Order: sequence, then C-alpha cells, then structure tokens
Amino acid sequence: MTDTLLKMRGVKLEGRSDETWNPIINGVDLTLAKGEVLGLIGESGAGKSTLGLAAMGFTRDGVRISEGSVEFDGIDLLKASAAVKRGLLGKRIAYVAQSAAASFNPAHRLMEQHVEGPTQHGVMSKAESEADGIELYRKLRLPDPESIGFRYPHQVSGGQLQRAMTAMAMSCRPDLIIFDEPTTALDVTTQIEVLASIRDIVEQFNTAAIYITHDLAVVAQMADRIKVLLKGDEVETADTRTMLSAPTQEYTKSLWAVRSFERPLKAPVIASAVPSVSVQNVDAAYGKVPVLHDVSFDMHEGRTVAVVGESGSGKSTTARCITGLLPPTSGQIAFNGEVMPADYRKRSKDQLRQVQMIYQMADTALNPRMSIGEIIARPVQFYMGLTGKQKRARVDKLLDQIELEPSEYYNRLPSELSGGQKQRIGIARALAAEPKFIICDEVTSALDQLVAEGILRLLARLQDTLGLSYMFITHDLATVRAIADEVVVMKDGRVVEAGPKAEMFKPPHHPYTDLLLSSVPEMDPDWLTNLLQERGVDNIGDAAVGKM
Repeated sequence: MTDTLLKMRGVKLEGRSDETWNPIINGVDLTLAKGEVLGLIGESGAGKSTLGLAAMGFTRDGVRISEGSVEFDGIDLLKASAAVKRGLLGKRIAYVAQSAAASFNPAHRLMEQHVEGPTQHGVMSKAESEADGIELYRKLRLPDPESIGFRYPHQVSGGQLQRAMTAMAMSCRPDLIIFDEPTTALDVTTQIEVLASIRDIVEQFNTAAIYITHDLAVVAQMADRIKVLLKGDEVETADTRTMLSAPTQEYTKSLWAVRSFERPLKAPVIASAVPSVSVQNVDAAYGKVPVLHDVSFDMHEGRTVAVVGESGSGKSTTARCITGLLPPTSGQIAFNGEVMPADYRKRSKDQLRQVQMIYQMADTALNPRMSIGEIIARPVQFYMGLTGKQKRARVDKLLDQIELEPSEYYNRLPSELSGGQKQRIGIARALAAEPKFIICDEVTSALDQLVAEGILRLLARLQDTLGLSYMFITHDLATVRAIADEVVVMKDGRVVEAGPKAEMFKPPHHPYTDLLLSSVPEMDPDWLTNLLQERGVDNIGDAAVGKM
C-alpha cells in the first residue's frame, strides 16, 4: 500500500437552503492508497456519505464543493470533463448505496441493471457479464444465483437486494469502491459472508475502498485505518487497532461507549392473560411457493416480542399476514381474542386502526412531495375524522410525542430531515391511528448507533405511557437485548425457538440460535478471521459460497 490512489485536500462542501449556502464539510483531508480500506464513521449528519460521494467528484442536488481538490490516480475530478468522469464512474470508481430499494430501477430486472456497466464501458460482452454476474451472486451467497438476476427488485428481500448492488459495483473490478453502509439491511449470518466476500474481492484485485458505516464492530473487521467525523469536521484518524484500543478524543470514546440502554426485565405474563395479537398455526405462500409453516406465537399488552432470523426466514411475511396484506393459506390471527378477517379489505376501520407499521427505510416510506404535517395528518383525518384546527392540534401533539418541535417541522419536507428524524415521523404516523399494536420492521437498522439508541428510548417511553404492544422485527441482537421482553427465532418460515429474553440468551440454545448469537461482530479486528477459522473456512472467499 505505497501508491496513492485518492488524494483529497482541504475539501469543503456546502448545502443550499433557500438562497443560503451552509457548511456541510469543513476542510477535510483524505488520502487512500491502492488496496487500502479506510473506514469513515460518525453519527448521522456527520458528513460521511457526502464526503464519500465527493471522493467520486460527485455531489447531490443542492450541494457543492466550494473549496479543495479531489485527485484520483492523477486525475483532478473537480476539473475533469463530463466525458472523463463518465469513463471513470462505474468502471474504475464504483458506489454501493445504503438504500438498495431506493437505488434500483423497479421497472428492470436485476441482471439487466447488472450488465449495464460492464457492457457500456466495454469491459465485457453482455453474455460474459451475465455469466460473471451469476458468479458474483454465488460468491455473495444469493439464493438461486443462476435465476435470481432475472427477478425484479420487488421480488427479492432487502438483504438480497443489497447484495445484488454489491455485485453490480464489483462487476467492472474497479480500483475504488465507496461502500455506504453496505451491510445495514443484512442479518448477522449473511453479514459475515458479505463482509468476507468484500474483503476477499478487495484483497484479490488490490481494490481500494472507503467503507462508510455506523457499526463500529463491522468497521473493525474491514478497515486498515479509521477516520472519525463530527458535524463536518475530522475528529481523528488512526490505524484501526490504535483507534479501537486508544482513541485520543472524547467524542470517539463516546462512540465506543454507546448501546448502554437496556430495559429492565418485566414480570412473566400471566397464563390466563388474553394476548393483544395471537398468531395461530399460520401457513402462508407467495403464489404456489409455501413460505410460512405452522407459525404460532403470542404478543401481550405493553410488551415487546422481538422476531429474529436471517433474511428470508419469514419475519416480514409473518408481519404481512398479521396486517392482512398476505392472507394466510391456513391458521388465523386473533386480536384481543377476536379472530380477524385474513384479508385487510374485509377488516373494519377499527380493526385496521389497531394494527400499524413502522417501516425499515424511512427514505422510501415517506411521500417526498408531502410536508411532514400532511404525512401525519392523513391517518389523523382517516381514522379519527378530525379536520381543521382539531387536526392541526393532534398533529402538533404527535410531533411533541416524538420529541420534534411542531413549529419547526410541520412544514418541512422529508428531504430536509436526517435519517433519525424521518424515522421519528414514521413513528408519529403510526401513532396517529391510536393503535394498540405496532409492528416495528428493522426500524433502527439504517441508523447510527447514537441515533438508534434515541429511537429505542423513544419507543420504550411510548410503550410505557400508551400501553403499546410491539412486534420488533430485527437482525440486530444488541437491539433485542435492549428492548425485547420475549424473543421468537425463525428459520425457513418456521419458529425454531421462542421464550423470554433472559432464557433465550442463556445456553443451551437451538443450534440455529447459537449460530445467530455467535455471528454478532465484536470490537476486535481479528474477530471475523478467527470466526471463519473456527468454522473451518480455509480462506475468506470460502465463506461466501456456503462452506460455513
């Protein structure tokens, strides 16, 4: 790692609000050698993604590079012509976005989008690119690698879509890849294999990478050096081992100390208590393909049931059955002891009101053309029948409940909010219906650890004050430890283990639960390598082809 590939000096970026330009990045330097991986960490709004895009000579609408230089392999990206940039982006410089769902074209199959880069840049023919795409899908452990590329984006899970995007970025074997939270949507077992695959690709092809993440344990496995950002300023930079063992700045030490929140254990549920929601022997299918098999568990008032399992295990499908979006083929859903119609279209307005959802990706869940006030007001008017001043007063109260100032946020658009603020709006929209049961679908997975802890504390407070029941779908076992009362473990559409949280984290476990627990990354740079060795993997790449 002696040859410098990327050099950024005194880079300043500004964002426009109305007619005013406000600072985002305040004169940051960055140097990256060929084959080196630099981790960029910091809380939401630190400027990580903005700096990562600037490394490509690119800015989003309403953002500009006001000062500094960005030089890639001797080419000044800020002065290069559009033709030169087109020749670099996608071929020698690639980008893996955080939100794959918002990045793929929904009208085209995955493979159609995969082959665009290699064919347009003349790297491979279409046939060669398709064959290489299948091999990359296999390497990233996507199911049915020969056929999954011919599905549309909505026909695969979020984790699978994220891996397909990683394969697309690797298709031209670029010199530099910007990874913007590439494993955010992945369960812990899949995350290991994707991380191992990324490390393998980087090492095989001497690829440099900027790895943006809020997960400190993940960046410890991936980065040679770590740079910490705070509100557009560099806090400190050091090699990974030094940064983990001896950070010099108080802010960095505070990042290392997050996830202190854990709810106290609650008393066991009384055997005779009627569950808020009861899933009873549910089978479900997509078309003729069965996906759920005799799924049963209960959720009680004022308690949180965490449903965990890897991508494709049936967690979100179970949620779809509860909401009535996917009627079960057999079995039933009961609310407060009353069996609900399987199809949401046959449920009363009150039954619909009682079951609400908070979605994983707030970016795609909020209408970008509507103001925050309008987004929250729609369910207020639909379910409560409020209009005029009463509707505005109810929206203001909901904004207060999620700890956002009504006068400041009512007229804002979603694009003007941070990720954590958008997720709070999703919570307010769910609360607007005054439900008793809320499904939280990976609501903290896209957030940095400081912001995620704030969301968990907010959800806990709302549960205590409003008596809410939560079904908390997550792949993050740290979140399970923090907020769950009971845990349900799913695999291949079946419940393999269930019980109180205290029992679930104590051995003996079901072998699959043990696999999940052992797959949670630790703040040790050698953790991934050691784990692969313990599981009998001779080299990093083997992990990605199912030899674990």
